[in-house]
Amino acid sequence: MTPHPVKRAGFAAIIGAPNAGKSTLVNALVGEKISIVTHKVQTTRFSIRGICQHGDAQIILIDTPGIFSAKRRLDRSMVKAAWSGSADADARIHLIDAAPWVAREAGERLTPAQKHSLEDDERIIESLKLQKRAAFLALNKVDLFSHRLILPLIEKFSALDVYEEIFVISSLNGEGLDPLRQAMADKMPASQALYDKDQTADIPLMVMAAEITREKLMLRLHQELPYKLMVETENWETLKNGSIRIDQAVILERASHKAMVLGKGGQTIKAVSQAAREDLCARLGRKVHLFLFVKVDEKWPERRERYTDFGLEFDV
Repeated sequence: MTPHPVKRAGFAAIIGAPNAGKSTLVNALVGEKISIVTHKVQTTRFSIRGICQHGDAQIILIDTPGIFSAKRRLDRSMVKAAWSGSADADARIHLIDAAPWVAREAGERLTPAQKHSLEDDERIIESLKLQKRAAFLALNKVDLFSHRLILPLIEKFSALDVYEEIFVISSLNGEGLDPLRQAMADKMPASQALYDKDQTADIPLMVMAAEITREKLMLRLHQELPYKLMVETENWETLKNGSIRIDQAVILERASHKAMVLGKGGQTIKAVSQAAREDLCARLGRKVHLFLFVKVDEKWPERRERYTDFGLEFDV
């Protein structure tokens, strides 16, 4: 099917609390995986642009870091990136994990994670009120409970006079995404395409490769993995046979975490490397030779260059 020629193009920022499902939503709207997705909170560290076309509109999706109460420099930088990413967008979508709200309405006992999620949501709502700029609301993860339970929430959020339209969706199974796509497309201004029709993301390959490896580490290590970890692509070389050699450093804040990442006999880092290599081969369409090594840098969260590499502000 031949796509419509692009007559409108612009930016749509997706904001929300950590673990609301922003990355999953961006990937679903684009149609392929471009953003790190794990079961953990706060996995996106910088704004990733995904590109999708709906009708005659090209929508550049900004997947922002989760907005939360920030104390550390890295956290403050990520929150600043989230609000900055949405400031000039043509459309803003506030994504809310509806499950904690449904649980509270039902009088259920909330987990600490659910309480934090509600607090983050309420903080974002207050900020949107102060900015006096309408946004779309997308109530996510509605596949987890009966839809009749969402009706009181729709009434509650409608009464806030913050949202111009409310959507009930599931990023995971695609429920309700077409109306949301159309609403975003309608917000895009008249413009030629901003990106090539075959491009699905605006993210440097070396950064994408590092994010893929970081995702595999988080999935492999679960609760043991500290969040103060980064992966840096230090070398990217196209070999004569067309394959790619990638060298990456897994940078830890504490020496005590090194054994955890390596695993017994190096089994953990080998499994992570294999999973990341397979993902990279599939995305790049060619053979990839991936070499990982682990190093400790106790000061990395305070090094300015670590922030500029990822488009984050240091002085916040």
